[in-house]
Amino acid sequence: MISYSLICDRSHKFDAWFKSAEAYDEQAARGIVTCPVCNSVRVDKALMAPAVSRMNSDKLSLSSGHPQQAEIREMLRVMRKKVTSEADYVGDKFAEEARKIHFKEADPRGIYGEATRDEVAELIDDGVDFLPLPHVPDEAN
Repeated sequence: MISYSLICDRSHKFDAWFKSAEAYDEQAARGIVTCPVCNSVRVDKALMAPAVSRMNSDKLSLSSGHPQQAEIREMLRVMRKKVTSEADYVGDKFAEEARKIHFKEADPRGIYGEATRDEVAELIDDGVDFLPLPHVPDEAN
């Protein structure tokens, strides 16, 4: 798996995981790599620092101080509410259910739940399309 820092034509920056560099190239050529903020398909790789091995693999990628942070937080809160109100909660069976839907072993429907890091890696390897569901605190600190 490979993680790329990406940027759209409207200067929105975001990260995305791909099975391989070739998978990114193929998805970008098909126009299915889209900006999560504005849905633009004009997305390019952003300048990235080289990956450096870390001792603590539980670290998270974070951001602070963006001028539109409150607006982005509210958009994420609205997105999470929409997903959780319109999709079926499947708990820790997310990977299993997502795979069944992907391989047409179950009727297509929106689902959300939890998955381990290993399950997430396997879903990516299997080409299952999914997005992380952000946890957004109610209060800005």
